[in-house]
Amino acid sequence: MPEPLRFSAFVMNTTSHILHGAWRDPTARQTDFNSLEHWIDLAKRLEEARFDFIFFADVVGLYDDYRGDWRKFVDTGLQIPSNDPLVIASALASHTNDLGIAITSSILQEHPFDFARKVSTLDHASKGRVAWNIVTSLSSNAWRNFGYDGITAHDDRYAWAEEYVDVVYKLWEGSWDEDALVQDKASGIHADFDRIHKIHHDGQRYRVEGPHLVAPSPQRTPVLFQAGSSPTGRRFAARNAEAQFIQSPTPDAARALIDDTRRLTGAAGRDRDDITFFQGLSFVVGSTEAEADRKARELDELIDPNTIIAHSAGGLGTDLGFYDLDTPVGDITTEGTQSTLIWLREAVPDREPTVRDLAELRSRSGRIVGTPEQIADRLAEWRDAGVGGINVINATIPGSYVEFADHVLPVLRRRGLAQGEYSPGTTRRKLTGRDRLPDTHPAARYRGAFAEVAV
Repeated sequence: MPEPLRFSAFVMNTTSHILHGAWRDPTARQTDFNSLEHWIDLAKRLEEARFDFIFFADVVGLYDDYRGDWRKFVDTGLQIPSNDPLVIASALASHTNDLGIAITSSILQEHPFDFARKVSTLDHASKGRVAWNIVTSLSSNAWRNFGYDGITAHDDRYAWAEEYVDVVYKLWEGSWDEDALVQDKASGIHADFDRIHKIHHDGQRYRVEGPHLVAPSPQRTPVLFQAGSSPTGRRFAARNAEAQFIQSPTPDAARALIDDTRRLTGAAGRDRDDITFFQGLSFVVGSTEAEADRKARELDELIDPNTIIAHSAGGLGTDLGFYDLDTPVGDITTEGTQSTLIWLREAVPDREPTVRDLAELRSRSGRIVGTPEQIADRLAEWRDAGVGGINVINATIPGSYVEFADHVLPVLRRRGLAQGEYSPGTTRRKLTGRDRLPDTHPAARYRGAFAEVAV
């Protein structure tokens, strides 16, 4: 029997994340994002519903201008203000026992030595429930916030990411041997010097001596998420990711992307099934089709299509506010995210898509409208396409997740499409059956690699 789907709550420490304008719903509490209690309450609800992850998106800069400036983002709350999810993660860990906590952090925003230390500390505090979504930052404003003139070219960002993960792998996997932390009160030996190593990384962008300042955490390396769908992004995921967040327009498109990424994963020397693919979807649930359709119309009245365009344009690195709506996307040149253009061509396969298509499709893409039984039918189709998890996009918090938990998950459990109870252990053990990365993962080559390096 196929494995149940995994479920992740896709959130951001901001008011307007994906379905822009939905925060205006009277029941929505997205505007409480500054409240720690708001996030603790959501995490507890998700754990009660047996979600696998709370997955925090994040940005470190504004998206590129819309119609010449950044007023639109401020006016509509498009990911500004936006708070750092890593700061609140330990509080969520202290109020839950099994929920995985996935944090997005860019290679741009933090030096790998300090990032590795923070993640290891959090993995200890959570008893092994941390995941890291590896991103390369796609907005020019983010790069200027960190002192650069503008965004680095797409493929060069992934070359940077390869060195970044190389450094943290060395720290997490190679700096400390197992059981190096002795803590023997009788002898007074706290740790075994011969089993702790400096890494002496000397690369194009980083020089890190080490050692890692944190003893091995339950997972050592956090569960590794990645979201790139461009050819370069898929190759990076094939080498590094354990879970990949995808936003394919149809199950057939997902199947093609998954099959290609699995091929690349095998070519990288890993097991083809080492990656679990999480499809981003939102849900409008009704006790009848008519009720679901009515609720979908009410949601559409709240959504601001111009903010949807501004968000999508920001990801492209191009101000679409100055383009005619009938402009073919093939006429747009960008160093931003390539996955948006790939997604759009998959969604409109019979002709060259336009800016108008982007506006109309983004607001409804990945939305499933129907009764719990109809939604279960659709999710079975995604699972049959190779999708192993669903990243549940919210219209309102906590309403979208409460409704999904109360009405959809019971049907999914009856069909074997959702777990009824958590399995024990770390988040990686729950996802893969093991606490540590397999020997075929590139990080594993650093286990024991530094024992002979002179101190």
